[in-house]
Amino acid sequence: MSPRARIDDNAAWGRASPRLSVLIPFLRDDPSRLIEALSAVPTPGAELVLLDDGTGDADLGERLKTRAGALPLPVRLITLPANEGRSRGRNRLAQAARGRHLLFLDSDMLPDAPTFLSDWLALIDAEDPAVAFGGFSLKQAPTDPRFAVHRAMAERSETLDAAARSLAPEKYVYTSNLLVRRDVFDAEAFDPAFTGWGWEDVEWAMRASRRWSVRHVDVPATHMGLDETAALAGKYEQSAANFARVVDRHFDVVSTYPSYRAARRLKRVPGLGMIRPWFRRLALSEAAPVSVRAFSLRLYRAALYADRV
Repeated sequence: MSPRARIDDNAAWGRASPRLSVLIPFLRDDPSRLIEALSAVPTPGAELVLLDDGTGDADLGERLKTRAGALPLPVRLITLPANEGRSRGRNRLAQAARGRHLLFLDSDMLPDAPTFLSDWLALIDAEDPAVAFGGFSLKQAPTDPRFAVHRAMAERSETLDAAARSLAPEKYVYTSNLLVRRDVFDAEAFDPAFTGWGWEDVEWAMRASRRWSVRHVDVPATHMGLDETAALAGKYEQSAANFARVVDRHFDVVSTYPSYRAARRLKRVPGLGMIRPWFRRLALSEAAPVSVRAFSLRLYRAALYADRV
């Protein structure tokens, strides 16, 4: 562990021999609700490893230390003075973990069932999977109108059950609820060349799926962190360079995705650079129906990607 990182362990950490390490990175978010939900039901064999990826909030750090100290689960809190990014941060978490299986869980998730951790441990005992994705839902997510576009988009293409996800196993893999066996992660870590937001988890799954089976199961958690439309558009703008990297490395796979096909079709549209901002404006227009706004935001994403294909 780098000397730049501050490490705080609770009392349960030193005497634990975990089989499952739950890895939770965060940046400016407070994961207290998540770690308390994970600790609500005694789950021998699990530990929590948290990474503050450069938030720079001493008060938040102290609150988390206090909460972790009261939890029965072993907890390690790693605090970085500067942000390292999504890939590097998750690689660092894996290095700090002690379990044979690693469960990557985003800080804005919330288990849908009190048996969440025990369900993962039961799967480990029964199958010892190399890679498994548990899925996510919007069961507990906020229903504010300002999140309506993100909700509509997620319900259309992301909150799928295991049977649907299994049709394209590498495509529906996100670090929001991802189980990886340690030997697999030792061989295939996240690529630190991916910066900003998006595609680093799917690219990882493309690499891993060439060597190991990707299992899809229904052990869901709610994605609580829905974005307002402008913030989601900003994330898509960040993701264009990462999308290009995936196309370059895994053309055989990504060329079958609707996002790639849409980008290729839009690339042939004359004056796309002038049209593209209008897709964004319509997506942000609260006067338009949510379905129209969501479709326009998908077009905006495809138009951004068109410059990269």
